[in-house]
Amino acid sequence: MYFFRSIAAAFSMFSRIPMPQVKWDEKTTTYLLCAFPLVGLLIGGAELLWLWLSQLLQLGSLLRAVGLSLLPLLLSGGIHMDGFCDVQDALACHGSPEQRREILKDPRSGAFAVIGAAAYLLAWLGLASELPTEGAASLLFALSFLLSRSLSALLSRLYPKDTGKGLLHTFRSGQKKKAPMLLLLLWNAGTFLVMLLLDPLRSAAMLFAATLCLLRLLHLARQKFGGISGDLSGWFLQWAELAMLGALILTEKVVSL
Repeated sequence: MYFFRSIAAAFSMFSRIPMPQVKWDEKTTTYLLCAFPLVGLLIGGAELLWLWLSQLLQLGSLLRAVGLSLLPLLLSGGIHMDGFCDVQDALACHGSPEQRREILKDPRSGAFAVIGAAAYLLAWLGLASELPTEGAASLLFALSFLLSRSLSALLSRLYPKDTGKGLLHTFRSGQKKKAPMLLLLLWNAGTFLVMLLLDPLRSAAMLFAATLCLLRLLHLARQKFGGISGDLSGWFLQWAELAMLGALILTEKVVSL
């Protein structure tokens, strides 16, 4: 019962999908991050559906890529891109970790956030235009949305220190049981196992790319911000998805030579 409440809370928090209102208490937040990857499963399914429709309607690669770029933003409500933009602004600050954390809380977008978002979307659009519409590549692409969220949730659970404020701190404070950790480990192991069964080489390249993003996040959390936060988790998620897409396309091109 509580897990279903956590699923509804996760979709309400991390997507634009209408959900029934649930009571937010410790039992609900205990499994909220465990339900977070299900949002990625939905987004990946929507991306596959768009690829199928694009092929059915014989759309050009540019229009197909535009749909692939917009769907994650539309379905998630841009919550992770918001974190990405906040972190881009904060990284432009050469002050203390406390000053950077203050920038994260600022609702206004600075120039570096706008530049970063524009560059990110252009890179995503270009890579998405090269994505094959058939075979294992499209399935791996869809699963990347699940993997990015399961990795983000696991990191948020494992990292020893958060900034002490915000929604992530609330979620972590309700996760003192072992069951959520086991579920998150199963999410990550199960997702990567399925990817490996689909295509070992491409999956390994995608996981390597996501791992590099993870290492970069750990460095920023430790050296630049003094802890993890929801904005940093969103920053990681966006970079991990872009990096996995880039690794998938690069591997596809190399294999086809």
